[in-house]
Amino acid sequence: QVNFVVCQLFALLAAIWFRTYLHSSKTSPFVRHVVATLLGLYLALFCFGWYALHFVIQSGISYYIMIIIGVENMHKYCFVFALGYLTVCQITRVYIFDYGQYSADFSGPMMIITQKITSLAFEIHDGMFRKNEDLTPSQRCLAVRRMPSLLEYLSYNCNFMGILAGPLCSYKDYITFIEGRSYQLQQSEANGKEDTKYEQTDPSPNIAVAQKLLICGLSLLFHMTITKTLPVEYNIDDNFRATASWPIRFFYLYVSLMAARPKYYFAWTLADAINNAAGFGFRGYDKNGVTRWDLISNLRIQQIEFSTSFKMFLDNWNIQTALWLKRVCYERATFSPTIQTFILSAIWHGVYPGYYLTFLTGVLMTLAARAIRNNIRHYFVESPAVKLCYDIITWMATQVAISYTVVPFVLLSVKPSFTFYSSCYFCLHIASILVLLVFPLKRTQKGSKKHESVQPVWSKKLEEENLLQKNSYSTTNNSFSQKQEITCRYQALKQ
Repeated sequence: QVNFVVCQLFALLAAIWFRTYLHSSKTSPFVRHVVATLLGLYLALFCFGWYALHFVIQSGISYYIMIIIGVENMHKYCFVFALGYLTVCQITRVYIFDYGQYSADFSGPMMIITQKITSLAFEIHDGMFRKNEDLTPSQRCLAVRRMPSLLEYLSYNCNFMGILAGPLCSYKDYITFIEGRSYQLQQSEANGKEDTKYEQTDPSPNIAVAQKLLICGLSLLFHMTITKTLPVEYNIDDNFRATASWPIRFFYLYVSLMAARPKYYFAWTLADAINNAAGFGFRGYDKNGVTRWDLISNLRIQQIEFSTSFKMFLDNWNIQTALWLKRVCYERATFSPTIQTFILSAIWHGVYPGYYLTFLTGVLMTLAARAIRNNIRHYFVESPAVKLCYDIITWMATQVAISYTVVPFVLLSVKPSFTFYSSCYFCLHIASILVLLVFPLKRTQKGSKKHESVQPVWSKKLEEENLLQKNSYSTTNNSFSQKQEITCRYQALKQ
């Protein structure tokens, strides 16, 4: 953990230097690729020792597969190899070397590299093999029309800005940043003009970086003080289970899992700040003309803590991973996309049994929450007072359900996980099954489209911002505006 923090702070300083002295207006893309790759591999070597070779081996073999297999089937082979290589590394690390510990956890960066390898393979397949009319709007925007060079491929996978903690970004966004076209393209999108040229001066990320570093500091402080006093393991303490009442137990379940989240807030926000400090992550301007640096942001804390549905929580937690799962699995699944997506998520996360218990439970919770939302929600949104009561109740239910679901993810092993669930008499599992038996799962016309975008009462002031930020960045937004589609077509032509 100390190595990780030291390396990320070094990466932050390197990012400032990279933007200042190796700016795209001063340096060629070749030099920027070389420096970003060498710095990334150096950080990996410092943090993980010879385990860092796995990053190069996985990337190198995947690139070789892309070259020899061809664009028709390479996405399948790259997907199987990258995920299989990651799984083998996770098995050896967990069951041979260090079960339950996180020392030399080189599998963390490999998880991000696996996402990049598989995402790019599908994007190349979409851009160089599939017909344009067969692609969804987001697939058309992300499609890659030419094979990247080995240097570009290694730079994308192993650059210093994201090798330790990500987040995932699309290949086209990364290349656009390295070549210095991101500001011009974003300006073109904002103004709706395609042929206008702009100054080379990029907007400053300093304010955004400072704000994110402040969040990092508060999250780290919270983690080092409050988190230690509220361990998740206390939920299965014999004395606590025997003496505490049900309301107390569920309240402690909620606060202990809430206290476990700041370490993720710290790591992901710091990673986002590093990319911003290098000049990567700019996504245009909001309606007030303020710069937005959330192109590759991985979480939205306020929406997480005030989620009123399982879906709202998942949409704002680990955003780039959710988008990856959607692009490579959910949108392409031929049957049971929700189940397939949760299974892939479990395999990608690792081989601890607790992960699989969490994601299997998550399938039940997601389906049950969807059934309830689609069948009864429209009865409670007409009156503001009733809607407020509904939001408060669904917030409480969502927070308890999320906490209940992720306990095995924290405890890791089967025995303590089943100890927790059995102490709760598997109550939410049973409730979810009963909900699925009582309510039809198929979306109803009345309850789906009409009220799908209604925000909780207490977050109405964030409605416009949430609509702008949905799905993390504009080129992958589900609801493409006409202006965005024009920009995507323009980018595709330029590419």
